[in-house]
Amino acid sequence: MAVSLVGQNELYQRLAAMREEAIGPDHDPWDPYLTVGLAPQPLLTSIEVTVTNTCNLRCEHCAVGDQLTDHEERLITLEELYDRIDEVDTLLTFSVTGGEPAASQKLVDEVTRPLLQYAKARGLRTQVNTNLTLPLERYESFIEWVDVLHISYNYPVPAEFARIAYAHAPHKPKDPEALLRRMDANIQALAAQGVFVSAETLLTHATLPKIDEIHARIADLGCVRHEIHPLYPSDFARHMQLASLDELADGVRRLLARRDPGVWILFGTFPFFACSPDPSHRELWQLVMSQPNTTIRNDPDGRNRLNVSSLTGDVLVADFADLGPLGNIRDESFAAIWERWLASDLARRYHCHCPQARCLGPNLLVVESYYQDVDWKTRRALVSV
Repeated sequence: MAVSLVGQNELYQRLAAMREEAIGPDHDPWDPYLTVGLAPQPLLTSIEVTVTNTCNLRCEHCAVGDQLTDHEERLITLEELYDRIDEVDTLLTFSVTGGEPAASQKLVDEVTRPLLQYAKARGLRTQVNTNLTLPLERYESFIEWVDVLHISYNYPVPAEFARIAYAHAPHKPKDPEALLRRMDANIQALAAQGVFVSAETLLTHATLPKIDEIHARIADLGCVRHEIHPLYPSDFARHMQLASLDELADGVRRLLARRDPGVWILFGTFPFFACSPDPSHRELWQLVMSQPNTTIRNDPDGRNRLNVSSLTGDVLVADFADLGPLGNIRDESFAAIWERWLASDLARRYHCHCPQARCLGPNLLVVESYYQDVDWKTRRALVSV
């Protein structure tokens, strides 16, 4: 049970209200800042479940690529998973990820849809991370229990899809662009049904020069939100060259100058901070924060969210973190694992808080990529929202 600063009853009333509020730029239930100040330490408000390590693609940027397989064994039951998640009484959101959560109809019927139905029965906001390249009816069979359908879209031209999506595949199909056409058609069909489709683009040397064109395509397809992230240098993506901070900044400015004002732009794991000693970084942070329909999300991983494998029960800070399991739900509760993580040296090193900027500190992979020598505990916001 959570220890509250506002009183136990008020805490649960506020959490219940947050679950009911419409998702939008003014209310992002995955952002850990939403519950700052409600308890003495960060609340565990989000669980992400890895439902499979199978996938029909082998993308060059895949941050879980080394874990992908063609065959897998389930070592725990959904009932064991439900029992442990039931113990967490502060949840707001629930995400399903992979691999590809719709890799087979059997996976959808036996794992993906039951998990989503469980989450919605608890009143949680739900998200599915998918490549959306499989038959439409497979997604339609679970979409009524999904609040956010999250996809990756990094393709300025069809040929780029063929290059990216099969980068680590043993061979390419005869028509390597066919699945992009299906993805586009699926986006349009689901958007027409009122589905909240959120398209993520990773900022790489391939996407940065064309980020405005990718954004325009995402808007044309009917996506409600465009998520922008730097490359996560994990697994397959370790082999890719990272863009410099200057290159990332140029791409962000180009996107903002040419964006569709009707599409919500969400910057996740944003590598520019209000506490930066570099004036250009602070200026860019202020520019982003001043734009309508534009937000910077505080990193959920390890700040309000844990990832759990529905195959093994292993619990991670993030599905792509190279930290190894924090524990296993067969042996202990999410609460025990969460407490141990928050007390760890790693969490203490990067969990900081600048109220003026509504910032909870950097993502671990951003630190490893760009800020290895920074002592975040000594910094303070130099500009404010």
